[in-house]
Amino acid sequence: MASRDTRGPDAAGTPRRGGVAGPAAAWNALVDGLGALGTVLIGVLMLIICADVLVRNLFGSSLPMVAEAGALTLVMIVYLQLATTIRHDRLARTDIFLAGFQRRYPRGGAVLGGVFDLVATGALGVIAWSTVTIVERDFSRGEYIGVTGIATLPTWPFRVVILVGMTVATVQCAIRVIGALRAAVRGGATE
Repeated sequence: MASRDTRGPDAAGTPRRGGVAGPAAAWNALVDGLGALGTVLIGVLMLIICADVLVRNLFGSSLPMVAEAGALTLVMIVYLQLATTIRHDRLARTDIFLAGFQRRYPRGGAVLGGVFDLVATGALGVIAWSTVTIVERDFSRGEYIGVTGIATLPTWPFRVVILVGMTVATVQCAIRVIGALRAAVRGGATE
């Protein structure tokens, strides 16, 4: 049985068994760490919702800021987990055409996958860039969520987390573009 090289990431940037070293390992740890933080926030969101249901049933009133904090937490979860979803090639997309095309024409499939990732990089980059102005506005105007006199929170920390998630997802897509270009040069074979 032939052994397979298990060093380094494949064309999608996903590490194979044996892992990667240096900056790539640090990057992968950052990406997956943000995804893990998003998973922790899912647990936090569940606890907030359960506590609100309990308080409503016991005391007949809601906890303050559950809807606002829940909405921002949900958005943070999505953006924190986006880069790891991209890194592990788990984005929802139609693979009916692409998977067969990549098997039949590996080089063309790598180029087509690279074009998809390039468009995604551009779209995510635009969203990240537009988020910068939102963070600046929230910080300079002192924007907050909640009800004045009861409970409020500034919005800019939530927006910074969203910006970090979008920026990391953009860079991860760019890494996939580079991997696709390398695969196209090699004839579609993954590393």
